[in-house]
Amino acid sequence: MSTSETLQSHLVVQLAQDKLTATLQFNVADEKFSCTQAQLEEFIKSHGIKTGIRQDVLRLIAMNPSAHFYSQNVIAQGEPPVSGQDGYIRYSYDMNEGEYRPVEIEGGKVDFKEVTQLKNVKRGQLLAEKVMATAGKDGVAVTGEPIACRNGKEAYFKVGKNVVLNPEQTALYATIDGLVSFTDKNKINVFPVFEVNGDVDYKVGNIDFVGTVVIRGNVLTGFKIKASGDIRIVGGVEGAILESDGSIEITGGILASNKGYIKALRNVKSTFIQDSNVTAGEDVIVSQSIMHSQVRAGRNVICSGTKGLIVGGLVQAGDRVVARTIGNTMSTATTLEVGVRPELRSELAELRAHNKLSAENLDKTEKALNLLDQLAAAGQLSQDKLALRVKLSSTKRATIEEIALAKQRVLEIEKSLEDTDRAKVDVVNVIYGGTKIVIGRYTRFVKDETSRVSFRYSEGDIIMAPYV
Repeated sequence: MSTSETLQSHLVVQLAQDKLTATLQFNVADEKFSCTQAQLEEFIKSHGIKTGIRQDVLRLIAMNPSAHFYSQNVIAQGEPPVSGQDGYIRYSYDMNEGEYRPVEIEGGKVDFKEVTQLKNVKRGQLLAEKVMATAGKDGVAVTGEPIACRNGKEAYFKVGKNVVLNPEQTALYATIDGLVSFTDKNKINVFPVFEVNGDVDYKVGNIDFVGTVVIRGNVLTGFKIKASGDIRIVGGVEGAILESDGSIEITGGILASNKGYIKALRNVKSTFIQDSNVTAGEDVIVSQSIMHSQVRAGRNVICSGTKGLIVGGLVQAGDRVVARTIGNTMSTATTLEVGVRPELRSELAELRAHNKLSAENLDKTEKALNLLDQLAAAGQLSQDKLALRVKLSSTKRATIEEIALAKQRVLEIEKSLEDTDRAKVDVVNVIYGGTKIVIGRYTRFVKDETSRVSFRYSEGDIIMAPYV
């Protein structure tokens, strides 16, 4: 038997699926087996291995074959592809809207008046720069073929109001003096600032401003603030109406006595929310407590400060609710809903109510048409009754079409209720009985006090797992 035939019968070369490694194994433990390093190299090359051959391993196998009878020996190593770095936008200001921290003064107290750090800029000032993506580097398989890499993705500016790009499209500048603000879909803007050094009361009146509003005082019951930028309030909010295309930040808390409402297309941040109606397109971030309120967030409701209490009312979030304490020892009814955007839940309830009303109207229309059909069959249909019959037939067709469309929309929303992978309720400390957890279309009532748990959906049920 020739050397090449001996190698063929004793050795097996295997190529990894990604073609980045090749291994050599003995399929016969023959103590008489011998070969040279050069013969081994020629053998593996005959199996298509061209690059990255590990001569050190081949030398060891040739010197002492029996030591390698029962192991997989990596005899070639390719070069993996290197992915390029994605580009990103580097901001000149910290645009993070994480939980605010009031300035601490002596004795452990905090000064809530010193919390609003405004991002003021001047005309022509640099706001953000584009960091370019980098190209990747192709890899090489042990067979000598190139392995394609992934190049980094370029980042793009989301240009808002009163900002301009340089000709190279690599930097963003302010075109006016004002306040840097993110709005819906992460557009970066510079808005002029309307500032009130005191309360919003009868001396100031309602505010409707194409920019950012800063109130260095309280907003009293019955007043309204509308802003295309952010609303910052260094004080408290009573039963007022606040509407922002950006974010709303309230350092003194919201105590609305179930009057007015607060709505932001991005985030709402407050010390506490009590007897209030609050809606945010993205997150609601509260440092102390949410009590007996209606709170809705497109993404998350986070109430995990030192107190971090949610009790009473209804809290809805598209993704997640997290709190230190939920409910109380008196089993106050508290409902938490996650797993679907709150506006979809509202739409679903409205559609069902509308469908019920439409079905009742359709029934009345059909009964009236039946009566008119009987009169027509008896030849007793007057001209005005004939016109009514045509009109009711048209109404019937329109109502049937309307009900069909509404039912289709109900099915779409119900399908989205099934998509509950990210949805969960996290309890950092304790949850009390009397709490109702809704995830998608599934409901669970908490009967007993439980500590440090996370509620999420799994296989047709809401399960309770340890909070990590």
